[in-house]
Amino acid sequence: MTFARHAPIDDREFIPRIPSWVTAARAETLEDVAFLSGAVLNHLHVVMGRGDVPHTLLRDRLALRAAEACMAFSGRPERAGELRDAVHLLRPGDLPGPVGDTCLTWRRAVQRPVSIKALGRALPTLEPDQIATWLDAGPQGGSCAPVRRAALVLEAVLTAAPRADVSALILADAALAQALGWDHLVPLLAAGLKQADLRKRGADLRLACHRAVSASGTEAVRLAADLARRAADLKAVAPKLRAKGAGDAVEMFLTRDAVTPAALPLPDRAARRLCDRLVDLGAVRELTGRDTFRLYGV
Repeated sequence: MTFARHAPIDDREFIPRIPSWVTAARAETLEDVAFLSGAVLNHLHVVMGRGDVPHTLLRDRLALRAAEACMAFSGRPERAGELRDAVHLLRPGDLPGPVGDTCLTWRRAVQRPVSIKALGRALPTLEPDQIATWLDAGPQGGSCAPVRRAALVLEAVLTAAPRADVSALILADAALAQALGWDHLVPLLAAGLKQADLRKRGADLRLACHRAVSASGTEAVRLAADLARRAADLKAVAPKLRAKGAGDAVEMFLTRDAVTPAALPLPDRAARRLCDRLVDLGAVRELTGRDTFRLYGV
């Protein structure tokens, strides 16, 4: 199912937060935790149908957070800044290395609607038949509650390939998206799970997945609200930009977590001036804090 997109809303409206009775609850039993994760997913589903949310940008930023979590699972110290550098500062012919590869894998996973072909593009080491088999893990071809289905897929992949954290988490998020009727994968599980959770099985793993969805879903709603506001600010200043190609540049900022001036459809000098102008207008941020090799994003 594709989300029904509504017309842009009035500036006075805002994306409501998840009710405090959901975020403040301290549930312990599987039944209670499942109830709360369902409440979070319901709220997130409504948010994901809003026309003011920059959905592609949101997925790309959540993909970065998922990649960051996977780096931590593997014991590596790289965080968001290093992940961005590993992807956006690649020169032609360079190999991304394990850090960049993990980040690119997550980015590819969220770019296209969920399908066996799209997942195979993101996970080229897996055969399509294997992807299909894992996505159908669980009773009756995977027809069960969304988080339970995701947990079953996660367990199936990690049982067969204990070191395949990235593949397992991507396929679990894909199963969650399919069960919810979402057209694209929205990374939720990786950022909410702990390394020890990946060794759990059965009811313990389901409990961990429900908690992960509650935590990450809450953060996704907060991020969606923040990006919707920032996107509105960028669109508001767009008419003030006179550089040829500025419209296409704005669209890049609205769909990508980070952008280098060199990636913009303008000459190098004009691209740098445009980035500086957008920072001065408060429409984008410089993400690195460096004087050179800078990256910019909403």
